[in-house]
Amino acid sequence: MSLDAEPCKWTCEYCTYKNFPSAQKCTMCRGAKPLITEDIYKLRNDTQQTQDTKAVLPVSTNDSDEEGISDLQQPSSGSVKPNQACSSWRCDVCKHVNSLDIKECDRCSSNSPYNEAALQERLSSLAIGENEVISAATNDQRCQLNQKWTCSVCTYENWPKAVKCIMCTTARGRISPDSSSQYISSPEREMFINSKNAEDSWNRSKKLNVRRMEEIRCPSPSNNIETEKKLKMQRKLQRNIDRPWLNACMGVLNGEPAPVLAYLAAGGNPSRQLTQNEVIALGRPSAFDAGYTLVHLAIRFNREDMLATLLSQIEGSSSGIKRVPSYVAPDLAADIRRFFASDIRQRKSNFSCPFVNEQTTFFLPAEIEDLPSVIQEQLFQEILDKDVQQQLEAHPPVINWSLEVTSHLGSRLYALWNRSAGDCLLDSVMQASWGVFDRENTLRRALADALTHPHSGHMFYSRWREYESIQAMLMHFSLEETQWQEDWSALVSLATQPGSSLEHLHVFVLAHIFRRPIIVYGVKYVKSFRGENLGYAKFEGVYLPLLWEPNFCNKSPLALGYTRGHFSALVPMEPEATTSVNAHIKSDSELYVSFLPLMDHNHLLLPVHFISQKEMGQEERLLRQWLDVCVTDSGLLIAQQKLQQRPLLVAQMVEEWLNYYRRLAHMSIAPFHRPIPVQDYSSEGESDDE
Repeated sequence: MSLDAEPCKWTCEYCTYKNFPSAQKCTMCRGAKPLITEDIYKLRNDTQQTQDTKAVLPVSTNDSDEEGISDLQQPSSGSVKPNQACSSWRCDVCKHVNSLDIKECDRCSSNSPYNEAALQERLSSLAIGENEVISAATNDQRCQLNQKWTCSVCTYENWPKAVKCIMCTTARGRISPDSSSQYISSPEREMFINSKNAEDSWNRSKKLNVRRMEEIRCPSPSNNIETEKKLKMQRKLQRNIDRPWLNACMGVLNGEPAPVLAYLAAGGNPSRQLTQNEVIALGRPSAFDAGYTLVHLAIRFNREDMLATLLSQIEGSSSGIKRVPSYVAPDLAADIRRFFASDIRQRKSNFSCPFVNEQTTFFLPAEIEDLPSVIQEQLFQEILDKDVQQQLEAHPPVINWSLEVTSHLGSRLYALWNRSAGDCLLDSVMQASWGVFDRENTLRRALADALTHPHSGHMFYSRWREYESIQAMLMHFSLEETQWQEDWSALVSLATQPGSSLEHLHVFVLAHIFRRPIIVYGVKYVKSFRGENLGYAKFEGVYLPLLWEPNFCNKSPLALGYTRGHFSALVPMEPEATTSVNAHIKSDSELYVSFLPLMDHNHLLLPVHFISQKEMGQEERLLRQWLDVCVTDSGLLIAQQKLQQRPLLVAQMVEEWLNYYRRLAHMSIAPFHRPIPVQDYSSEGESDDE
């Protein structure tokens, strides 16, 4: 192809890139295609071109006209033939190609875009003044002072004040001005400035965004190191932070027990101490100090309810693996809970309190004595709460203090382990009767129904208010009606909320639901972790179902233990079948008897709770009326607890639990025995199977 046949490209006004005639926008900067496609700065003093132009158009003495005429020599579209490129123009309306000397389109009579007025208007928008050139040069110098310099070795961008590259320590090179931009002719100078401005226009937004991001990241070069150190320390604190632990601390501060219970349920240590970094992360230096535990915070902010829970976690629950019968046989335990839920009845009478129809008492099997001593120790470690057992037997003793009862009568109580939470009272009652936990809150719903029912709730309220009024009078103070209502509403609300700790009124209601007395052996004072007395523990005593008829209730009581805000089931062990004297009074093949003291170690009668004004001073008569009471040779008043044959589901659950330890005993005594496997069951309330 010859040079004459090569299409004439048009030059972009912004970036000076030469584009093909068919392109409507610049390929580089996307600038619009100009109407005049000749670069007005590339003027040539070609005599032949000037003569050809003068032959076509009238002669004009204006310089701008000459520039415009030379511009008209370029074709306006790629569709125009090469021989027509310098002698025709295309109409913008109908696209008809007209001769260059025609001022109007032959087809649509539209004005030619190359007349003198249109040419002057287009050239005026492209003119570059001298002031603009100076301003652009000044702006370039200012930007150059704030721009980073690029290392010639590693291409790293350094701050202007740096004399060496901070990456490769290469010295900063001297920047010499471009000598070609000096001492140039006027047309070439204009072309240089125009190309420079076009390049700045193309990169201005990009440089501005980069500069803003640098300012945000590094607001001041002098403070860059300090800022990075602070950010690094904050990121390290965020990575190493223990969210549940800090949430528990904030929960104690705000009086919210949910984060504290969640932290304890996840296996958190209640005696963990705050570190200095954790105090900084909490952001409350006036409220938290390094070295404080949850107990310290509960004492500092007077959170007595949380304090009781924390103390029970520290000293009221044993550590290690727990393997209760309901964990070993979870399916049977679920069947027992379903049977218990279906066994709850409600009488159609003035006192419409829910009650349990079938009565049973849980006790440890006598086959435990047949196991080796090592296996027995493991069994007791996994089913009993050793801390509670030790605390109840410590001085002053609460249980197993009478040799006459424990040795001569063979009645000894064992504290079973249960979930250490607000459901411990319900769990202990269910364990003492059926040997399972109240995981599905069946007993709690029955408790709430008894207190919220119009008839039974009113009777419980009357009995509670009368008893509390007597206790208040003994301490020489009284309450207003609004205070009574507020206290009662709080007690009812606790019964309806799963996980909430319960009061001694709820023990009284549970005695009516099970239709049998409940004896609570507990400490008299709640002590702090320092051994100081925090307050009087009012749970110890006998709770009788006084609102039922005596002939409707069972006289065999349930036994519970109370230590520092925690309830535990106290159960006896099944007597051996060959023994039929003293405590193991065997009336037939299905009935054994255990004995529970009704006095403390000082031979004082246990208090009877929620008796009326008329019943004051008649506690022993009430005990004989609602319990099978007998007196030992030393004059100790004791109650008979009848151990009937286990229900079928409970017997199967206990048998599966015993078989586990029998297998361990068989492997331990067999020749070439294997190591005893240890199955990890959760000690926080639920097994994986459940």
